[in-house]
Amino acid sequence: MMQSPADNVVPGRVTLRTLTSMRWLVVAGQLVAVLVVHFAFGFDLMLPPTLLLIAASVAVNIHATMRPQRRTLSERSTALYLAYDTLQLAGLLYFTGGIENPFAVLLLGPMTVAAGVLGRGHVTVLALLGMLCLGVLTIVHLQLPWAGDPMPDFPPLYRTGVWAALWLAAGFIAIYNFSVADEARRISDALVETQMALGREQRISSLGALAAAAAHELGTPLATIAVVAKELRKEMPADSPYLGDVELLLSQSDRCREILAELARRPESAGGDPFESMGVPALLEAIAGPYRTRRIAYQVEAFGPMPVMKRAPELVHGLGNIIQNAMSFARSRVVVTAQSNEDGLKIRVRDDGPGFPPGLLSRLGEPYLSQRQDTDEHLGLGIFIAQTLLERTGATLTFENDKGGGAAVTIFWRNDRMKPLTS
Repeated sequence: MMQSPADNVVPGRVTLRTLTSMRWLVVAGQLVAVLVVHFAFGFDLMLPPTLLLIAASVAVNIHATMRPQRRTLSERSTALYLAYDTLQLAGLLYFTGGIENPFAVLLLGPMTVAAGVLGRGHVTVLALLGMLCLGVLTIVHLQLPWAGDPMPDFPPLYRTGVWAALWLAAGFIAIYNFSVADEARRISDALVETQMALGREQRISSLGALAAAAAHELGTPLATIAVVAKELRKEMPADSPYLGDVELLLSQSDRCREILAELARRPESAGGDPFESMGVPALLEAIAGPYRTRRIAYQVEAFGPMPVMKRAPELVHGLGNIIQNAMSFARSRVVVTAQSNEDGLKIRVRDDGPGFPPGLLSRLGEPYLSQRQDTDEHLGLGIFIAQTLLERTGATLTFENDKGGGAAVTIFWRNDRMKPLTS
């Protein structure tokens, strides 16, 4: 007998091909084990029912391969396949001694696999199914096959101990694997969100730079068109049928110049280029622009000689998330303090809101940590994205509750880490 299939599945995504391929290995292993134990070791197994159960797995695999192939299976389909594996192995154990059979530990296999690839609901159902099978096999099973010496008589206390050990092992393995796999899935999803956020920021930067370049390059030909149109208007008589067309040409060229000037004045155009630089106070003011509201007073305080920093997308989006979070929870005021000295640059974002929950303070930076009370958004995801992006620039982040009330986030760059960000 062998462990149930799905050892090389990807967490959260299981292909039908993976399950069927692994089940063929399971079928081969079970068949070899039954035949060797019966014929080579001389144990009197009940071959008809055991071979029938192995043949059932063959039939399930053949049926699966005849189905229309899908790239991935739904959680429900995966859970059904693993439930079958559990019941099939429990049936083999019933005919071969039940919980007294050393191979009874393999019933932990489907539960272990489920905990790594399925959600909480399906994992719970499969764990209960496995525990139920262990409980039944403890009470109801055929005699353990034996040959040669008299078969040992296992006392009820021993069987109860094996049953309890398997139950505890099943619960521990299921909970531990599910926790690790769930955390890996959450971090993976959060990293995808981080990459998407960074990609959006880079696209905005590229579009802003393109708009600024277009405004600059198109200014000269539009000015030429306007000059020529004005000369034509001067030379045309007042009753010329083309005078209206020339006037329309002039008005539209002026309108185009206004549009291009507006594009050049927009913040995303002025600062969209990730290689464009500005002082730290001006950078903080520009980053906070989209999140400023009349309800919240926003203030930037600078101490010491401020470096000139590049508007890298990671820096803009990371600081933007921190400031947005402060704006969301502040009651009336957000203060951003920038301090530069021989050690490095420190930026501290403070608000006068309720502060970070004390129980979650040590876990901030983990994705999907908790939910806000007034929205469906996850509190931890924005902080995770901000921390991930800012750490890419060499920063270290510290989260704390301010002594005067409210939350405070400190971002610090050592001087040697500042070089790629400064001009």
